[in-house]
Amino acid sequence: MGARTFTVEQANAMLPLVRRIVDDIVTNYRRWKDRVQAFEVATARSAAGQPDPDAETLQREAQDLARDLDGFVAELRALGVEFKGFDQGLVDFPAMPHGRPVFLCWRLGEPAVRFWHERDAGYEGRRPLEPDGASHFTRSGSHG
Repeated sequence: MGARTFTVEQANAMLPLVRRIVDDIVTNYRRWKDRVQAFEVATARSAAGQPDPDAETLQREAQDLARDLDGFVAELRALGVEFKGFDQGLVDFPAMPHGRPVFLCWRLGEPAVRFWHERDAGYEGRRPLEPDGASHFTRSGSHG
């Protein structure tokens, strides 16, 4: 069985769930970065002879947040969606219009899936879907 592919309609129908997961990822990623930075400062102080009692707690919190992030990304993967960017909340939905592999592209904050790009192009290569609802993308999804 091949990987799941999406039509524009299927991707947009899944967007409420994907949006919640991606929002959790972006929020927790920021918290993780803050904890890692605070831990690094605490360990630098300790190395300079000023032990920081918070270092162990900060390390544990960063590890817990990293574990949560891994879980959220695994949730997206289980849905058939590819997570691409912690800072911006980028998501790609594999699509196969007319048998041609591309990604439907969405970013946290966008109201709907409105862009696509070649599989090897990435975010910089995104192009808007056709104004008529991207009809050439809508007829080829499968639930693989």
